[in-house]
Amino acid sequence: MNQDTQLNFSCQNLYVGIDVHKLSWSVTIILNGMKVKKLSMNPEPKELYNYLTKHYPQGEYYSVYEAGFSGFWADRELRSLGINNIVVNPADVPTKSRERRRKTDRIDSEKLARELSVSHLDGIYIPEEKAEALRVLVRLRRQLVTDQTREKNRIKSLLLFLGQRVPEDVKEKHWSKRYIMALRNLPIDQEESKIALVELLDSLESTRNQIASVVKQLRNYVAKDKEISKVINLLLTIPGIGFVLAIILYSEIIDIKRFGRLDELAAYVGFSPAVYSSGEKERTLGLSKQKNKYIRNFLIEASWIAIRRDTSLQMAYGKLCGRMPGNKAVIRISKKLLNRIRYVWNTEQPYNFSVVK
Repeated sequence: MNQDTQLNFSCQNLYVGIDVHKLSWSVTIILNGMKVKKLSMNPEPKELYNYLTKHYPQGEYYSVYEAGFSGFWADRELRSLGINNIVVNPADVPTKSRERRRKTDRIDSEKLARELSVSHLDGIYIPEEKAEALRVLVRLRRQLVTDQTREKNRIKSLLLFLGQRVPEDVKEKHWSKRYIMALRNLPIDQEESKIALVELLDSLESTRNQIASVVKQLRNYVAKDKEISKVINLLLTIPGIGFVLAIILYSEIIDIKRFGRLDELAAYVGFSPAVYSSGEKERTLGLSKQKNKYIRNFLIEASWIAIRRDTSLQMAYGKLCGRMPGNKAVIRISKKLLNRIRYVWNTEQPYNFSVVK
C-alpha cells in the first residue's frame, strides 16, 4: 500500500461493545457515531486487539462488556494490550423497549457499544487478582452451605416418604454428630431405602467437612496477611459480626474508601429503597432488587444478634417497632450496623457504640 494511503486512525475513538459467551464474543464497533462493523470471534482479547490494530491502526480503543460468569480476566488482558476497557453491571445498561422484546447477541453488543460511545456507562470496581482469589474462596463456602441445605432437605424428604421419625431425645436445631448417628440407626426394613439414606448422609458429612476445610483455609490466609488481619480484627469488635461475616465483608468490599458516603455503600449492599415517582405522587416500593447477594442477607441476620448485644441498637429497634413491623425495623437497624462497619473500617479504631451513631 502506498505510504500516502496507509490507514491511520490517530485521534479517532473506536467504541467496542462485547457480548461475552463461553465459546464466542459478539462484537460491535462504532466509529464517528456510526456502526462500522459487527462480527463474531473467539473469546480472546488478543484476537480482538489484532483485528482493531489491523483494520483501524493508531486509533484510540474503548471497549465494554457486562459483568457475569466470565469474571475479570478479559478486562485485565484487554487493558494490558492498550484497550481502555470497562466492565458494567448489566442492570445499569440503558435499554430501549425493542431491545427488551428482542434479545440477541448482536443486539446486546450493539447496545453496549452505543451507550459506551455516548458516555452513558460507568464501570464497576475491578479487584486485584489476589483480592479476587480470596473472593472466590469465600464464595465457595457459600456455595457449599447452599449444597448442605439441599442435602438436608433431601434427607428430610426421604424420611417423610418412608414415614420415619427421629427419636425425640435427639431432635436438635443443628445437625450434630449425635443427630446424624441417630438417622443412620433408624430401623428401615428395605435395604435399598437404607442405602439411599446412608448415601445422602455420607454426602452431607462430606460437604460439612469441605465447609470446615474452607473456613480453616480462610483463617490461615487471614493470619498470614497483616493488612487483612487488621481489618478483620477491627470488624470482629462490632456486635453481631463473626469471622465468616467479617471475611465476606472484606472480600466483597475490599476497599472501603471507594465509597465516599454511606448511601453509596448502602446502595452497593442493597439497602437503598426502590422509589416510584410520577408527577406529584411518590411511593417507596421497599428494598431495591439491586443488591450484593453475598452481603445483604448475612447483614440482616447479624442485625438480630447486634440488637441483643448493643443497647443503642436495642433502643433504636424498639422505637422503630412502635411504627412498623419488626421485619421492616430490622432493615433500618441493618443500615445502622452497616454505618458502624464503615466507621470502624475507615477510622481503623475498634468499635465503641458511644461514638458511632
